[in-house]
Amino acid sequence: MKDKLLHYVKETLLFLLVMTLLANILSLYKSTDLNKKPLFLHELSLLDQKEYKLPSEKPLLLHFWATWCPTCKLEADNIQRISEHYEVLTIAVKSGTDEVVNQYLHERGFNFHVINDKDAEISKAFNIAAFPTTFIYDKEKNMLFSDVGYTSTLGLYLKMWWADL
Repeated sequence: MKDKLLHYVKETLLFLLVMTLLANILSLYKSTDLNKKPLFLHELSLLDQKEYKLPSEKPLLLHFWATWCPTCKLEADNIQRISEHYEVLTIAVKSGTDEVVNQYLHERGFNFHVINDKDAEISKAFNIAAFPTTFIYDKEKNMLFSDVGYTSTLGLYLKMWWADL
């Protein structure tokens, strides 16, 4: 019985390792067409109608997501956790009216900064083709990392830590 359990644990760990590797390769492939220029957004209007100015001398996580995206729903808790320690700006793409997006956030207890990109104009400027897509910029707003698809909390923390060096 013990040998069987050990076998299943090894197989599960191997499966997780292979899936993580494949997800990272897929993310790298999907991110080849993304806009990799320094961040060109400056002052923006958030979902709550407050003006948002990009912070200077701080790294930034820019996250494109949608209310209808199943992977975005899985990753949203990770984004919330990161937003409690780092500067995070999220962009809800083609997710409905401000009221619909606000209700979505409220029901899930999220309070990160959100821009409602109703017509996908901002996402087009970044060449976003799949959701979620995440960019991490350093203190000078140069893009260091981009991820397409799910990213773990640990992965996001490590990348933000690196961007803050």
